[in-house]
Amino acid sequence: MPFSKQQLQKFADLIKLEITEEKLEHMNIDSVIEWLDKLQKIDTTGIEPMLNPAEHKLPRRADIVTDGNIRDLVLANAPDNAGVSRGYFAVPKVMDE
Repeated sequence: MPFSKQQLQKFADLIKLEITEEKLEHMNIDSVIEWLDKLQKIDTTGIEPMLNPAEHKLPRRADIVTDGNIRDLVLANAPDNAGVSRGYFAVPKVMDE
């Protein structure tokens, strides 16, 4: 069953394709439908579906703290030593009472 130009335009609109009238005249969608029918007939039993044909796996690393217990080294960069003795950065007051 050949498809009409209106049906082809509706399909194109549904899949968000812009097809000119000239191209619609020359489209042979029936051969595509026949090809899709052949694909449907392929036996795929026992084959798992894939999300992506390229099975890339991201490398993983152990969740280990590698730079812990360096508080004193970090606080050595403080511009003001007011809070360093208590273990924090001292900053100027930003809100009025």
